[in-house]
Amino acid sequence: MQSNPPVTSEYLERILKARVYDVARETPLERAPRLSERLGHHVFMKREDLQPVFSFKLRGAYNKLRHLSPEALAKGVICSSAGNHAQGVALAAQRMGAAALVVMPTSTPTIKVEAVRALKGEVVLHGIDYDAAYQYAIERAARDGLTFVHPFDDPEVIAGQGTIGMEILRQCAGSIDAIFAPIGGGGLISGIALYTKALFPEIRIIGVEPADAASMSAAFRAGQPVALDHVGIFADGVAVRQVGQETFRICRQTVDEIILVTTDELCAATQDIFEDTRTLVEPAGALAVAGAKRYAVRHQSTAQTYVTINCGANVNFNRLRHIAERAAFGEQREALMAVLIDERPGSFLDFCSVIGERNVTEFNYRYGDPKVARVFVGLELGGSAEEHALVADHLGAAGYKVVDMSDNELAKLHVRHMVGGQAPFIDNERLYRFEFPERPGALLKFLHAVGHRWNISLFHYRNHGSDYGRVLAGIQVPPQDATEFSRHLDELGYWYREETDNPAYRMFL
Repeated sequence: MQSNPPVTSEYLERILKARVYDVARETPLERAPRLSERLGHHVFMKREDLQPVFSFKLRGAYNKLRHLSPEALAKGVICSSAGNHAQGVALAAQRMGAAALVVMPTSTPTIKVEAVRALKGEVVLHGIDYDAAYQYAIERAARDGLTFVHPFDDPEVIAGQGTIGMEILRQCAGSIDAIFAPIGGGGLISGIALYTKALFPEIRIIGVEPADAASMSAAFRAGQPVALDHVGIFADGVAVRQVGQETFRICRQTVDEIILVTTDELCAATQDIFEDTRTLVEPAGALAVAGAKRYAVRHQSTAQTYVTINCGANVNFNRLRHIAERAAFGEQREALMAVLIDERPGSFLDFCSVIGERNVTEFNYRYGDPKVARVFVGLELGGSAEEHALVADHLGAAGYKVVDMSDNELAKLHVRHMVGGQAPFIDNERLYRFEFPERPGALLKFLHAVGHRWNISLFHYRNHGSDYGRVLAGIQVPPQDATEFSRHLDELGYWYREETDNPAYRMFL
């Protein structure tokens, strides 16, 4: 952190005078007993998931509207959002008697659209992603004279979120060593950091981002906000390609550290929160807990006081299957391994004897070679990286060739659900992972776009309860077509990654 942070009297006054409690509630700061015992620290959770719209976003939205002139309110407000900010603006406008136009991507789940409409917000579905919705909202604001309510890069929005920091310092009886806050565009952590550093500069402010949507980390490295080429969409509440100018300015001088966490760690943190609160948060709502866990392991200290922000609970119910499935990896409670064993009678029995009493979570195999059997196996672990390594070493010492697939995204997303043997007679097959907005007709459109000319030799699609669909496709591309095919993929407009050299594919598909 740089010296002389920009905690001006103006910003501190904005936070102290912020009008949020007409709609927001002062959420409790609750100790997490199970997680505290496991980490050896005092972990407290700021329960912003208990707000009327199940997210902190209404604080900043309402504070922004309270500072608009009567003339501006009479004309109405507009915002772009795929979820939490939309509900915050809609509720704030309803309370203020203003019309709210909310632009949402066409891929927005129906439950979120209906939530905004239930708050009397007018919904316009436009574009396939947030960026397209944002541009349209800016155009409509200029055309119709509406006030655009930015989700994070606005002083009044930041001040509204800063009231969370004010509550934390008042609610925590003892000293605080670190506050962990999720980062999307940066509005939440900026408000908390401004207030906290003004009064207790010794408290560490630690931001937490998904490793595949680390826009603030990228801005720190570049010295200015930069647009990411691609952001992961699992933690959709913080899937922001570029942070704001004002939030970057504040964070660069008030945030002590940024921690990146994986999807598996987010899922494990979701389970941790559920076990302590019996509440299911959205992936973004688990970021702070995931960051605190990683920080505690890295620093090996004890009996410190950590505050985490549970920022939201607007999770799609059908996403819970995916979260539960991946939580075991985040806690090192399951290992996925590919193992080569002899193709002979009794070889499975020998292999299981080496595994011993350890629980097998899955076991996939199909005959494909007269000499070698390729087994895809899941093993239950006790929850440590050391045990993970010992299991792999134990199998290797028994003479088995082992490839650890526990960190292989292709293996976890697709291959574990479709192991069925190789197809040795297919020529020129190339393997790709694709992501596309999940909406009616999207899969058919994707198939038309990709498979109209080149033969699809492998295809796996599984709905993960998110805003984006994920496809694994094998496509036969003759060498003379390689350049044209690559150009075709670039023109499709879908995110993709080639996985032809991935060992999970080479061994099982």
